Amino acid sequence: MTNLAQSVGSEGELARLQELVGDALAEARKRGASAAEAGLSVDRGLSVNVRLGDVETIEHHRSQGLGITVYFGQRKGSASTTDLRGEAVAETVAAACRIAAYAAEDPYAGLPDQDCLATTFPELDLYHPWELSPEDAIALALECETTARDFHPAIVNSEGASVSTYAGQRVLGNTLGFLHGYATSRHSIACSVIGESGDSMQRDDWWTVARAREDLEAASAVGEQAARRTVRRLDARSLTTRQCPVIFAADVAGGLLGHFLGAIRGGNLYRKSSFLLDSLEKPVFPEFVRLSEQPHMRRGLASAPYDSEGVATRAHDLVTAGVLKSYVLSTYSARKLGMQTTGNAGGVHNLMVDHGESDLPALLRQMGTGLLVGELMGQGVNLVTGDYSRGAAGFWVENGEIAHPVEEITIAGNLRDMYRNIVAIGSDVDRRGSIHTGSILLSGMTVAGN
Repeated sequence: MTNLAQSVGSEGELARLQELVGDALAEARKRGASAAEAGLSVDRGLSVNVRLGDVETIEHHRSQGLGITVYFGQRKGSASTTDLRGEAVAETVAAACRIAAYAAEDPYAGLPDQDCLATTFPELDLYHPWELSPEDAIALALECETTARDFHPAIVNSEGASVSTYAGQRVLGNTLGFLHGYATSRHSIACSVIGESGDSMQRDDWWTVARAREDLEAASAVGEQAARRTVRRLDARSLTTRQCPVIFAADVAGGLLGHFLGAIRGGNLYRKSSFLLDSLEKPVFPEFVRLSEQPHMRRGLASAPYDSEGVATRAHDLVTAGVLKSYVLSTYSARKLGMQTTGNAGGVHNLMVDHGESDLPALLRQMGTGLLVGELMGQGVNLVTGDYSRGAAGFWVENGEIAHPVEEITIAGNLRDMYRNIVAIGSDVDRRGSIHTGSILLSGMTVAGN
């Protein structure tokens, strides 16, 4: 594992991959393409899963792949391969060219504008390979699960614990002269257990993820948190249908804002399948809300010096003082909308949500009586209309304190109203993904139960 991880981040490996991408682009030019872009990635990793004290799986991962897109004027063709031998790469380019010959002309197709491409590459500290042996990974996973199973007598079963480590390198190039690559790493520990009390059974989980091993929570802490979350959900009951304030806990609040990102994504906008059409420079949140993209955060899980097209990423506000200031656009979607790319081909890079000073207990006190949502189920979100209806579980809160766990309910509203009805954002920020937000308090939603 050590040698594999080190080879991913080595200068020799980077030079080899850059040469392969350069060869693919040269082959595309040779075959008459007016423009081309290619991306190549290699990665290695180790994953271990244990359950009930036994090892279930040990997997070593090693993969590689090259994708090439060619343009003959406004006609586009793409192909990919996992075989990086010279003849295989040449045949992949030839396949992309054949596809382009049958493609319809698209006036918006093509490479990014030259002046949008990244020319400087900040050091983002994204590569920290973990020299982890299978034996050490098993020991960590067993420590995590054992801690969870021993936490409380109500823990009667386990869905297992896992430890994974990943190191990868990607190179991107195009015929405008862009050619660059960098290495990344990503490691995680996770655990899920089942609790029982009378006729009630519940499960919950916890996980930690980071670029560097030292930034992970301890395996025992992950197991303890998974067990604690499971035990507190036991003896849950439903609610009668009502209107009430709702808090989305930090670990599910990111999903609520993920729907907002979907609604301002270029593809949904030019297809006119978003409830936020024509909302630029209009208020979509209360005035205290600010959402900013910070792509150059060191060790950020979604940090990147450029997007998947090579367009330079930059820090900027999506929402300022509640007003929508920017869409999320790739080159293609920007051209379809008559706008400029925002460097978001492939997604958003570290969405930061400004928050107040209140932690979750303070938000509960501010809410007084209402629902704390800890889990969401189902896919009842319509981005065209904004209608929102999802199964939920969590806790009923009275007088600012958790009264009892809740299950078998549905929460419903419209995203446009939900965003405008945000009352406060907590300081308990969850940083385990691309959206960094604390718990979110909404003034009211429909809660449907018995």
